[in-house]
Amino acid sequence: QIADNHNLHSHWRVEDGVIINDGKGVFLTTDKEYGDFELLLDWRMVHPGSDSGIYLRGCPQIQIWDPDNAKEKKNGAEHGSGGMWNNNPDSEGRFPLVRADKPIGQWNRMKIRMLGDRVTVHLNGKLVVDNAVMHNYFNRNAKMFPRGPIQIQTHGGEMQFRNIYLREMGDQSQ
Repeated sequence: QIADNHNLHSHWRVEDGVIINDGKGVFLTTDKEYGDFELLLDWRMVHPGSDSGIYLRGCPQIQIWDPDNAKEKKNGAEHGSGGMWNNNPDSEGRFPLVRADKPIGQWNRMKIRMLGDRVTVHLNGKLVVDNAVMHNYFNRNAKMFPRGPIQIQTHGGEMQFRNIYLREMGDQSQ
């Protein structure tokens, strides 16, 4: 844990209310575990070709990437951000319904709702995932974890986050 904390402070920082990651290091992880929730956050990709994601209940991920990155075309980056890229191939929600990303350097607003194993995502006011089942990446035959941390993952280039709001929903006594 000491090594993780050192790694965290080496790659994450806060400036003027903006959380900044240099594209390296451990995930920014909540201390608390969450069940059903709504998460609202703004993100900005600073450098083309960067890659990020929001892990829900510790499971990958609502994808954030550069849709114009030719190296990621083989993975479907041209569809845009907001999809559940780590879902099973050809499943609902794996790719966003529409490409809603703003150009590199501009702020994007993402709203994620997770109820049970179902996820809805809006990106910049557009519906990109509509109540799709999120698959358990770590055990494809098991259901999604009922609770877990929320994590922000980055690699490849600087990412910035701000205006992060989380609202728990439903019975949280489980």
